[in-house]
Amino acid sequence: MRVQLGRQLLDRQIVDRDGRLVGKVDDLAFAFDDEGHPYVDHLLTGQGALGQRLGGLIGRFLVALADRFVENPPVRPVPIPFSLVERVDSAVRLRCRNADLPQSPVENWLRRNVIDRIPGAHRASG
Repeated sequence: MRVQLGRQLLDRQIVDRDGRLVGKVDDLAFAFDDEGHPYVDHLLTGQGALGQRLGGLIGRFLVALADRFVENPPVRPVPIPFSLVERVDSAVRLRCRNADLPQSPVENWLRRNVIDRIPGAHRASG
C-alpha cells in the first residue's frame, strides 16, 4: 500500500489531548523495523525542522534566525514520538498534553525574554 505522507501529515496542526495547539508537523523522522521496512518514528516540529525541510537560502535563513534565540545553537527539530499520535484527521491529535512533550527552545526563549515581560501576561487565559 502506498501512502502519501506529505499529504497525510506534513503541515498539519498538532493538537494535544485537551485540544490545545502544540505546533505544526514540519518534517518526519523515519526508522526501520527488523525486516527493513521504514516507518514514521517521530513527527518533527519547530524552526529547525522546517528550515531543514525547506533547504536552500530560505531554510538556512530560518535556522540562522532561530539560532539567535536559543542559548545552545544550533536549534534542533523538536521530536514528538509517533506512538503519541491518537489519530490523524484535519489535525494530528495526540494522546498526551502539551506539557508532557519536549518544548521548543525558541519558544522557551521568547516566553522568558519577551512574553513574560509584558505587563499582565501571566493573567492571560490559556
